[in-house]
Amino acid sequence: MFARFSRRPALQRPEVHRPEVYPQPGHLIEMHTVVKTYQSAAGDFTALKGIELHADAGEFIAIVGKSGSGKSTLLNILTGIDSPTSGEVLVDGTPVHALNQNQIAAWRGRTVGIVFQFFQLLPTLTVAENVMLPMDFCNMFPTRERRTRAMRLLEQVGVVDQAAKLPTALSGGQQQRVAIARAVANDPPMLIADEPTGNLDSRTAEAVFQLFAGLVQAGKTVVMVTHDPDLVRRADRVITIADGMIVGQKE
Repeated sequence: MFARFSRRPALQRPEVHRPEVYPQPGHLIEMHTVVKTYQSAAGDFTALKGIELHADAGEFIAIVGKSGSGKSTLLNILTGIDSPTSGEVLVDGTPVHALNQNQIAAWRGRTVGIVFQFFQLLPTLTVAENVMLPMDFCNMFPTRERRTRAMRLLEQVGVVDQAAKLPTALSGGQQQRVAIARAVANDPPMLIADEPTGNLDSRTAEAVFQLFAGLVQAGKTVVMVTHDPDLVRRADRVITIADGMIVGQKE
């Protein structure tokens, strides 16, 4: 269903300031020898150990592994929430590992949509205002167009009739639909989803999966951490992580 979206005009896309010029990569996502080590009083802990990963535009990737295997750390590195101890992370040609904090915030707002297990909608804003928030933050669309776009996105995910309500008035499935609309508000090429169906019943989880499938058909790359075996079976590629290493890939 997302394939019907018209992409924003090229002139509306602000530039992402990059510390150096990189050639356009062969993949939308590239991770090269990524290591992440955390230091604590108890000693060093290496959460990621030389990760090599790539993903193309329009690919649906499921990441699986036991608790503590490094899945969340991998997502945090991909989204710029955390930085690697060593290695390179490139997304759509941007060397994410080389950006400073101000550059990371601007880059993330334009390039990455994030969907959380617990929705993370702001409770004091209406549903429509939640979807408009990324557009306001990144100034991606003219002010006069933002509410219209938010309503169109809410219509696409099937909750436009809830636009004027606060998130607490919605069911869990409806809130997750709103979260997906918010994640694509700035038309990012990549969506990261961390257990997006973990709190939903099977019927609602299926509806959420269909929304992600529509995004993939529209050319978005979706990287999803999930324990749902049904979602895993339907992904384009399944990456298994154990002890901070990729131990298996299945297409």
